[in-house]
Amino acid sequence: MLFQIKSYLKFLWNSKNEHGVHSPFVFHLLTKCFYDKKPKPEYLILKNYRKSLLENKNFIEVTDFGAGSKVFKSNRRQISQIASTAGISPKRAELLFRVTQYFKPNNILEIGTSLGLATSALALGNTNAKVTTLEGCPETAKQAQLQLQKFDCNEVENVIGEFESFLVPENLRSKTYDLIYFDGNHSKKATLAYFELLLSTIHNDSVWIFDDIHWSQEMEEAWEIIKNHPKVTVTIDTFQWGFVFFRYEQEKEHFVIRT
Repeated sequence: MLFQIKSYLKFLWNSKNEHGVHSPFVFHLLTKCFYDKKPKPEYLILKNYRKSLLENKNFIEVTDFGAGSKVFKSNRRQISQIASTAGISPKRAELLFRVTQYFKPNNILEIGTSLGLATSALALGNTNAKVTTLEGCPETAKQAQLQLQKFDCNEVENVIGEFESFLVPENLRSKTYDLIYFDGNHSKKATLAYFELLLSTIHNDSVWIFDDIHWSQEMEEAWEIIKNHPKVTVTIDTFQWGFVFFRYEQEKEHFVIRT
């Protein structure tokens, strides 16, 4: 916790808003998407999706995975408790919806479904998109599937199993993703492994979002390595998330932005 407080104070010191940005691409993204305050009808769906989970008092067997996807803990947890402590916040869900609506990605990959709070934002952001979401825990994935169906998020493919079983070169070779949301394993080793594996799926307009880039010193180190990769041109650090772009026409720049 102390590490995150120090990181946040450093972030505030270095951060800017749209007035400190001279890149037209980033300025437009901030003003038309990040800072868009207009109400959206989809926000009510996201709110009701969350409310439905928070009111669900059923228990499920939750399996957590450690390094290398080895099981290290399995316990019974209430669905409402999982929804209140894990997954994306309401504000972030709305931002993820706006980002998806802004870029209009057709093929989306989410690493870490949990109960589908972020998945629903991705699916609602572009209802014509194909969303593939990965979840290691079978019971959690099952609840997410039921919840997504309940709220008519029908273009979602739920892949249940270890992330490493899906994220293999032979499986990714023929795939291209317009947007990838990384929220499955907050370790430096796993984050960088997924980053390297998925580089084969990028194109000029691909958008990657990494969750919890300031979660730990390891995650900050991973973020610095990602920023400096030769294929990465533009990054945006919003403290909670790190946005990565691969646009060849853009000068290499890194932005620290308050949202």
